[in-house]
Amino acid sequence: MARKNAPSGTPALVALAAAGVPHTVHTYTHDAGGDVGYGMEAAQVLGLPAEQVFKTLLADVDGTLTVAVVPVTTMLDLKALAAAVGGKRATMARPADAERATGYVVGGISPLGQKTAHPTVIDETAELFDTVYVSGGRRGMDIGLAPADLIALTAATVADIARA
Repeated sequence: MARKNAPSGTPALVALAAAGVPHTVHTYTHDAGGDVGYGMEAAQVLGLPAEQVFKTLLADVDGTLTVAVVPVTTMLDLKALAAAVGGKRATMARPADAERATGYVVGGISPLGQKTAHPTVIDETAELFDTVYVSGGRRGMDIGLAPADLIALTAATVADIARA
């Protein structure tokens, strides 16, 4: 039996509602034929500062899937990610593994509301802003929230894991 007034939407939105975290939702029509990455597309279409829009990536660190959240204007430094979680070697996870582990599709992977909690590392630049934007759990939807709330909800480590 469904509960009355149960939160609805993507698992990321459900997690935010359940935690009572203030956030904003920004939607747009994803251009499947576009030539920029999903995060950069979100920044451009929504008119957001690109350095405040973060992408969610999954990597395999010594056999453990690990979530990395970095600005869309940067690349993930795999060595720095491994070091941040006390590992030795990191490689990018295969897209199918990332989708299966998170419950989201590539281009819509949110660091929030994943099927299974994974170690998470957020690039330290997130703390420079009052609001950061991450995927809301589907292509064409970003969520704006305070970096401290993102860190708390994902039990993240904050480290220098992004490179230009």
